Amino acid sequence: MKTFSLPSNSSTITGFILLGFPGPREKQIFLFVLFSTVYLLTLMGNGSIICAVHWDQRLHTPMYILLANFSFLEIWYVTSTVPNMLANFLSDTKVISFTGCFLQFYFFFSLGSAECFFLAVMAFDRYLAICRPLRYPTIMTRHLCTNLVVSCWILGFLWFLIPIIIISQMSFCGSRTIDHFLCDPGPLLALTCKRALLIELIFSSLSPLPLVIPFLFIMGSYILVLRAVLKVPSAAGKRKAFSTCGSHLAVVSLFYGSVLVMYGSPTSEHEAGMQKIVTLFYSVLTPLLNPVIYSLRNKDMKKALQKFLVT
Repeated sequence: MKTFSLPSNSSTITGFILLGFPGPREKQIFLFVLFSTVYLLTLMGNGSIICAVHWDQRLHTPMYILLANFSFLEIWYVTSTVPNMLANFLSDTKVISFTGCFLQFYFFFSLGSAECFFLAVMAFDRYLAICRPLRYPTIMTRHLCTNLVVSCWILGFLWFLIPIIIISQMSFCGSRTIDHFLCDPGPLLALTCKRALLIELIFSSLSPLPLVIPFLFIMGSYILVLRAVLKVPSAAGKRKAFSTCGSHLAVVSLFYGSVLVMYGSPTSEHEAGMQKIVTLFYSVLTPLLNPVIYSLRNKDMKKALQKFLVT
């Protein structure tokens, strides 16, 4: 990996400075306590879903197996950023090493991509359950469910591997300060000694695909689900059909809504604060809210969690 060089002299620097959320010491301590609490609640919430699915035999179905894997992913997704952010709150230097920066870069975006693929697979599962209810048991078998889960993990971790390796081999000059709480590609590419248009083009072409392709698949699935539900004659049947999709739709709306605000709007140096807030929402708060959404809107999950927590 290339070192960070300053053109004005021969010194080399072995890392970047993540500004995070600058402020007085009291503010840093408050944010440390706040995000420590959020992190612990996220681990507990998603861990409870995993345990509930594991221990309750009634939840050993594709829908809940996918949910348990999704919760497991959320734990690692939030872990890719929050522990380092907590350390920076108490640090005076706020330095992250080159290796740490690019590892965070890789795991954050790989886990984010895997999350998009999981949301698409969960939409496919709901499409089969509502639009093909009689064929659902023969199509969504345990074997297919396992293959889909493995594919989500593999695709997520392979997608950004080559672009990140290429970026990590570039030389970085001038200021080493990143006005963010994580190693984001935009600020990193801005610190390169020589602008590499080809690498920027490759990255800008590849990075939206794990967002756009699953999103289009999810929208297509729910258009078909909506058509099928509207054909149901009874209001009770429609409510039951929508209730099976409500939690997933809420999670998709939270995640994609914040991501689209982040990457779909024009950026400027004056919007760095807003970018950090939006990134914080989909990378930290969404994993916290997901267990709440699934436990409140799903009766089976609510019963399984109550049983697990009581015992």
